[in-house]
Amino acid sequence: MAKSTAPATQSKHRRWVWALWSALAGIVSAAAFLAVAELVALLVAPESSPILAVGSFVIDIVPQPIKEFAIATFGEADKVVLLCSLGLAVTIAAAIGGILQFFARPFGLVVIAVAGALSTAAVVTRAGASVLAAAPPVLGTLVGCAVLVLLITRLRVWSGEVVAGSTSRIESPDAETPAAGQVGRRSFLIATGAVGLAAVVVGIGSRMLNATSASIDAARRELRLPEPRTTVTIPNGAELDVDGLSPLITPNSDFYRVDTALTVPAVDPSTWRLVIDGMVRERVELSFDDLVEMGLDEYSITLTCVSNEVGGGLVGSAIWQGVPIRDILKMAGTQAGADMVLSRSVDGYTASTPLESLTDDGLDAIFAVAMNGEPLPLEHGFPVRMVVPGLYGYVSATKWVTELKVTTFDADEAYWTPRGYAAQAPIKFASRVDTPRTGKSVAAGTVPIAGVAWAQTVGIDRVEVRIDDGDWQSATLSNPINSDTWVQWMMPWEATAGTHYVEVRAINKNGETQIEERAPIAPDGSSGWQRVLVTVTA
Repeated sequence: MAKSTAPATQSKHRRWVWALWSALAGIVSAAAFLAVAELVALLVAPESSPILAVGSFVIDIVPQPIKEFAIATFGEADKVVLLCSLGLAVTIAAAIGGILQFFARPFGLVVIAVAGALSTAAVVTRAGASVLAAAPPVLGTLVGCAVLVLLITRLRVWSGEVVAGSTSRIESPDAETPAAGQVGRRSFLIATGAVGLAAVVVGIGSRMLNATSASIDAARRELRLPEPRTTVTIPNGAELDVDGLSPLITPNSDFYRVDTALTVPAVDPSTWRLVIDGMVRERVELSFDDLVEMGLDEYSITLTCVSNEVGGGLVGSAIWQGVPIRDILKMAGTQAGADMVLSRSVDGYTASTPLESLTDDGLDAIFAVAMNGEPLPLEHGFPVRMVVPGLYGYVSATKWVTELKVTTFDADEAYWTPRGYAAQAPIKFASRVDTPRTGKSVAAGTVPIAGVAWAQTVGIDRVEVRIDDGDWQSATLSNPINSDTWVQWMMPWEATAGTHYVEVRAINKNGETQIEERAPIAPDGSSGWQRVLVTVTA
C-alpha cells in the first residue's frame, strides 16, 4: 500500500511546488507591467499611472455607504487602506495568472490582458486625460505578457514534467534530463530575480519622479506671500483653558482631510491658472500672481465635512488668507438666470455652490492661499482652494481649484450629486463634547465638561448641558471671533461616583435649537444631540 501511494503523494507535492514558483512568476510579471507603465507615464503622460487611475475609479464607483464606512473607520488613512487593498488584489490576481499560465496556457495571459484593459479604461476616462493617456497601461500590458511567457517557459523547462491537462511534454526536447532541469532552474531563477529587481527599481523610481510633491513642497516653502491688508482680531476670552478641549484654531497638522484625491495633486503656482467662464459676460483667466496682487485679507472660518457624524472630528477652524470670490465673479459679470457655480479641481473633482453664496457681500467666500499664517499645505489645496462659510465642504470647499463655471443647477451637477448627496447643503449647526470622553474615567468631584459648538454665518447664542435626565443647564461660552467660527463652551460638574450620561445641545442666534432627531450623513449631513457615557470613580 505504501509503495502505491508514494508516487501520488510526490506528484501532488511537486504540483504545489510548481504552483508556488508559477505564482511568483505571475507576481514578477505584474511588477514588470506596473514598472513599465509608471516609466512610460513619467515620460509621456504623468496622470496615467494605472494603479492610481484604478484607485480613483474605485473611489468613484464605490457606493456611498461604503465610502462613509471607510471614512468613519479609517479616517485620513482611508486612501492608504485603499492602495494597500489594491496592491493585495493585484498580487493575488497576478499569482493566479502565473499558475494558470503554467497549468492551463494561455489563460495567464488572459488575466494580464484583462487587467490591462481595465486599467486602460480607468486611465482614459479620467478627467483631463491626454491623447497619450492609454500608452502607459497598453505598453505595460505588452511587457507583462512577454515577461510571463518568458518566465513560465523557463519554469516548464525546469519542471521537466507533463503538465496536467496537456497531451504533450515540455517544449524542450531535453527537458526531462537532469542537466536540462538544472539549466532551466538557473535560467528561471536568474530571469525572475533580474526582472523583479529591475521592476522594483524602475517602478519605484518612476513613481517617485512622477510624484513631484517634493519639488512643489519646496516651491511652497520658498513662496513669500504679501502681508494681508486686514487681520483677524482674536478677542480676550476667545479660548477657554480646559484640558482636553479642542483649540480655538486648529493646527494645520491636525486639520481634517477628506477628499477624492488618491494622491495629493502637485500644482506649481507659477503655472497655475484660474478660469471663470460659463454664463458670464467675459471669460476671465488669472495667474497666481494676478490673484495675490488683488490683495489678501484674513478670515476666521470653521469648515465642516458632510461626513461628520454627531460628535465627530471632521470639523476644524483656521485663519485663512485670501481674496473674495465675489470680486472675481464681478470681473467676469454673471448673466441673468445663473444660480450655481460649478467649481473644478485640477484632478477633475467638481462641487456645486449656490451663486448667491459666492456673491453675497455679507458672506466671506474666498479663494484661500494661506492657512494659519503659511501657504496652504499641499493636502489642503495648495496653491489655491475655496473656503465658503455655512456650506458643507463637498459643495463649496474645492481644493486645488482651477475653474469656476457659472451655470444652473438644472444644467449641471457636481461629483457627489449623482452619488446620493444633495446638490445644496447648508451646514446643520451642532455642538460636541470634547471632555470628558467615553471610555476614559474621571475622579469624583468638580469635573469640567467642555466642547465646541458651531453655527456658521449665524453664530451660537448658548449651549446647554444635561446630566442623565436632569434639567438643562447653561454652559459658559468663550467670546466668539465671529459668527463663522466655532466657540468653546464649558460647564463645571460636581460628579458623583457611578456612570452618567452627559448630553449637549446648542441654540443659535436666531433662537433655533439644534435638531434633536438623529439623521444619517446622506443626503445633507447628520443631526442629533450628542450623548456621552461617563464613568466616575470614587
